[in-house]
Amino acid sequence: MVSLALVVVVGVVFRKSGASLVWYDEVASILLAWLTYYGAALAALHRAHIGVPTLVEKLSGNLRSFVVLLAEVLTLAFLVILTWAGMQVLSVLGGTTLVSLPWVPAAIAQSVIPIGSMLFIGAQLLSLPDAIRRLILGSSKACPNAGSPTSERGQ
Repeated sequence: MVSLALVVVVGVVFRKSGASLVWYDEVASILLAWLTYYGAALAALHRAHIGVPTLVEKLSGNLRSFVVLLAEVLTLAFLVILTWAGMQVLSVLGGTTLVSLPWVPAAIAQSVIPIGSMLFIGAQLLSLPDAIRRLILGSSKACPNAGSPTSERGQ
């Protein structure tokens, strides 16, 4: 986040001084994408993505377990597909480079897709035992993506 802020500030200062940097907006966009993927993985680790806990709470024990486990499987399947697709993107890019920095391979910028997806998978798997434990105990926060930082603090 610091590097993103620094790149933007440097770009603005240079633009205001009349000597615009041709690369800063492309680099800032890439840094924002990386920050977004890292943040999403961190949120997954804390089970802080948006969810529907009220709906899950209304389900009976067995149905609740089924829905939670189905959501876990679907989430992990999507992330595996996203990782695979990200690897395909990297192979398609081949020898292309960034427009404003021709010595930087575009694959470095786009590698955020498979790397971020693998981080997300790791975060889901690391937080899965706790989610299953909560499911067994009957807590609705076992629902993947149902927790939120504010609801966690209240308990």
